[in-house]
Amino acid sequence: MSQILFDEIKNLSTEQRNPLSMNLDELDSRQILELINSEDAKVAAAVRAEIPAIERVVLQLKDILQSGGRLFYVGAGTSGRMGVIDAAECPPTFGSDPNQIQGIMAGGHHAVFKSQEGAEDKEDKGAEEMTELGIDSNDMVIGIAASKRTPFVIGALKKAHELGAATVLLTTNPRISIETSYLFEAICPEVGPEVLMGSTRMKSGLAQKMVLTMITTTTMVLLGKVYENMMIDLELTNKKLTERAKRIIMMATDCDYETAADLLEKSEGHVKTAILMKNRNLGIEEARNLLEKAQGFVKKALFL
Repeated sequence: MSQILFDEIKNLSTEQRNPLSMNLDELDSRQILELINSEDAKVAAAVRAEIPAIERVVLQLKDILQSGGRLFYVGAGTSGRMGVIDAAECPPTFGSDPNQIQGIMAGGHHAVFKSQEGAEDKEDKGAEEMTELGIDSNDMVIGIAASKRTPFVIGALKKAHELGAATVLLTTNPRISIETSYLFEAICPEVGPEVLMGSTRMKSGLAQKMVLTMITTTTMVLLGKVYENMMIDLELTNKKLTERAKRIIMMATDCDYETAADLLEKSEGHVKTAILMKNRNLGIEEARNLLEKAQGFVKKALFL
C-alpha cells in the first residue's frame, strides 16, 4: 500500500478509534452490549440531520421510477449487502418489478454470502457494471461506501454520471471531504468511530439500512403503493402475506374475514382492486379501470 493511500485511509472518520471503547477487551459481556447499544442510539440523530439530502433523492427517484426508470444500489462488503437487502425487499412489499430496483455487489452474487474483499479495489469493474447494465439518463445509481472511497463504487458512480444517470453517494464520512463533481447528491450521516475500530458493519451499516429504507418507503408512498399506512401492493408470495392481504382488505373495507377472502379471490389476488370492488361496489374490470384512471392511488380512486 502506498504512503498516500495509507494516509488517506487513516484520516477517514470510519477508521478512527472510539475513545469510549479503548478498553473494550477489559469489559464484561453486559458492559460491551450496553456500550454498543448506546453508540447505536446515536445513529438516528445522524440520519435525521441528512433528511434534506434524502428528500432531494426521493423526489428525483419518484420522477425516475414514474417514468419507467430504474434504481441501482452499488456497494462492496456490508455496504453492498445493505443495498441488496433493500432491493430484494421491494417486490414483496410494494409489488415492484424486480428489475426496477437492483443491488449490485463488488464480486458478484457470491460476494453477498462470502466476503470477497479484494473485489472492491477495482474501479474499472464498477464502471464496466454500469455499461453492461445499460445505465442512462432514466436511471439513478446510489453508491454505498461507508469510507466514501471504495474504488468499485466510485468507478460505478463516475461512469453512471458520464452516462447521464442521477448519481448519489451514501457514506458515513463528512460531506466536506467528498468530491461532488460527479454526484447529484451526497447523503452523509456522521455516526462517528465504531466501537470496534473500522468495523463499519456496526453503526455505519445501521445508518445505511435506515437511509435506504427511508428512500424506498417514501418513494413508494408517493407512487401510490400505500393506502393510509397499509402496504396494498404487496405480492402474495407466501401464506403470511396472503393472510396480511386479507387483513388489509378487512381494515380498509370494514368487512369480515370470509368476505375479505372472497374479495381477494375475485380480484385475482390484487388488494387495491379488492378494496375498490367492495367500497365502490364494482366488478373487477370496473375497479381496474378506475384504478388506472387514478394512476394507482386507491384513495384518489375512491373519490372519482
